[in-house]
Amino acid sequence: MGPRPPLALIAGPTASGKSALAVALAQAVGRAQVVNADASQVYRDLAILSARPTVAEMAGVPHRLFGHVDGGEAYNAARWAADARRALARAWEDEDVPILVGGTGLYLRTLLYGIAPVPDIDPAIRAEVRALPACEAHAALARIDPGAARRLPPADTARVARALEVVRATGRTLADWQKARVGGIAADVALVPLILLPPREWLRARCDARLETMFAKGAAEEVAALLARGLAPDLPVMRAIGVPQINAWLCGDIAREEALAQAQAATRQYAKRQYTWFRHQPPPDWPRNEESLSVDSMHKIATKLRDILLTG
Repeated sequence: MGPRPPLALIAGPTASGKSALAVALAQAVGRAQVVNADASQVYRDLAILSARPTVAEMAGVPHRLFGHVDGGEAYNAARWAADARRALARAWEDEDVPILVGGTGLYLRTLLYGIAPVPDIDPAIRAEVRALPACEAHAALARIDPGAARRLPPADTARVARALEVVRATGRTLADWQKARVGGIAADVALVPLILLPPREWLRARCDARLETMFAKGAAEEVAALLARGLAPDLPVMRAIGVPQINAWLCGDIAREEALAQAQAATRQYAKRQYTWFRHQPPPDWPRNEESLSVDSMHKIATKLRDILLTG
């Protein structure tokens, strides 16, 4: 494929079949490594609730950046992009094709198109912003960055707080900073992307069934071990879907059935947000597969991607 090394990308909402397709593609290629691009699957503490592939599901294919971060760390997109660049370099050095797989759009965008060079935020400003009630934070954002306030609903507290703290600390909006992105690799690789956008009803059913399996196979024990560490409640690992709901169950605030129902609802909502993001945000020429995956269709897709990767 010329001087640019090949890079496959399989992305889409949770439970859409990305991990299985990545393994099928790796097997079709023959020499490949799967590189995680999911923000929950990086955490060592969340094997079950993040649906991290099991050893059997990996099928002998090397998997990188899965469970490599301790839950006590506040991992972020910039750190992941640096780790991913090293993982990709390792795969290319091994003469393997790396296959990025995941549903965290911010991670993928940071790696491919770079990161905004926003300076460190004054801790006092950050603390002040994070202490604001959601409605007050959104109102404050509307006054000094109306564009961001229009894009972000008040319920999206993390992004509202980020936009507000950036403009308060730097005098520039986050959108303005993002125009000056640096460090992306998109121009340096031969990217072969595929976005999975299966039928919504199929996806919702998969989300619900997967949560039932998680609860049956030790999710409560996983959360109990996490809680026993006494980690700060605002760490990403403590806010991962399933953790707050199971915590409430283990504390006796709700029944198991209610914890499961709440975790299923949160997962469906998350999948809906991912679905919307992946439908509209990636470049329009990235292929979208809108069919549900079966064993046969998965192998057909893997074969097609393999041929593109190996022949250009």
